[in-house]
Amino acid sequence: MTTTRKALQKYRRIVIKIGSALLVDRKTGLRKAWLDAMCADIAALKAKGVEVLVVSSGAIALGRTVLDLPAGALKLEESQAAAAVGQIALARAWSESLSSGAIIAGQVLLTLGDTEERRRYLNARATISQLLKLGSVPIINENDTVATTEIRYGDNDRLAARVATMVGADLLVLLSDIDGLYTAPPHLDPDARFLETIAEITPEIEAMAGGAASELSRGGMRTKIDAGKIATTAGCAMIIASGKPEHPLAAIEAGARSSWFAPSGSPVTARKTWIAGQLLPAGSLTIDAGAETALRSGKSLLPAGVRQVTGAFSRGDTIAILGASGREIARGLAGYDADEARQIAGKKSAEIAAILGYAGRAAMVHRDDMVMTAPAGVRPEDGRPEDGSDERKGEVHA
Repeated sequence: MTTTRKALQKYRRIVIKIGSALLVDRKTGLRKAWLDAMCADIAALKAKGVEVLVVSSGAIALGRTVLDLPAGALKLEESQAAAAVGQIALARAWSESLSSGAIIAGQVLLTLGDTEERRRYLNARATISQLLKLGSVPIINENDTVATTEIRYGDNDRLAARVATMVGADLLVLLSDIDGLYTAPPHLDPDARFLETIAEITPEIEAMAGGAASELSRGGMRTKIDAGKIATTAGCAMIIASGKPEHPLAAIEAGARSSWFAPSGSPVTARKTWIAGQLLPAGSLTIDAGAETALRSGKSLLPAGVRQVTGAFSRGDTIAILGASGREIARGLAGYDADEARQIAGKKSAEIAAILGYAGRAAMVHRDDMVMTAPAGVRPEDGRPEDGSDERKGEVHA
């Protein structure tokens, strides 16, 4: 695992996420001077051979200013209307500011489905990759004109992490109104301690996350930690830094305070990156300690180790795998529909045909369709499965 950060110019491909409050002033609208300075920073990185992608919030915030909508929460249709107006204004602003550095902007609007459904994910990746190949800077945002509460990211932190993993970026920079991760929300706890380097996102790190800090921001530290889990699992480092300075990227290079999250030392494959980054698992399997040991040694999840099946998922859906403690330890593609999974949970693979009436696959989740999402915890003292150990030792799938 890489445990020291590099200068920004040493990275090959960087995704930069910019929060709404940095781009838009609630009273006066677009903060053009800040945007021009930001684009100058981007131009400087591109001049040194770095590929840059931007995940830009601000469409709804800018649209509500243009439409003079009242302060406070907006109705869904008001948010969608604000986004429709704001997206045009935001794209124009980025295009104009980047053009001063002879850079062409390309707008990409994504929905949750574009990253959760495999075919659409690959299509979006191909488009973004072509824009980079042509020297453009993709300006990416959630398509808030069609997104609803049920089918949306709701924050651009996790969207940015998904984009970073989608395009194989090696650094994700989250620019916000806070300069990094603290042991507690600093605006609530004066004794909160700043963390400069995070080698691994542990349950203790997750517990430090707070909520959103402003009306214009939908994401808080919670979503930034979620983003970090998605990015670092795929081998992408992450930085949380303040975007308040006029040249925020230059400030990071100059040593401004920021938190750096180390990438995983054993990043997963592209297909498993997609599985790990799924935001909405269709269900979950709770397994025993013995099955967890088997999974961590690289084996498939067999029915014998499953203690509980939750949700209404279908074969091929992404599901969460929970350890005996109830904490998620992995994600994978279900080998069975939920009803069938409930019938064979806790049973040996040799019993599947008699229970279901056909010879199903031995694994509930095959190891090729699974990725571990949490570090190893406390294992059984003897390291052996609690149930069905002979079966798990004997069935190793290629």
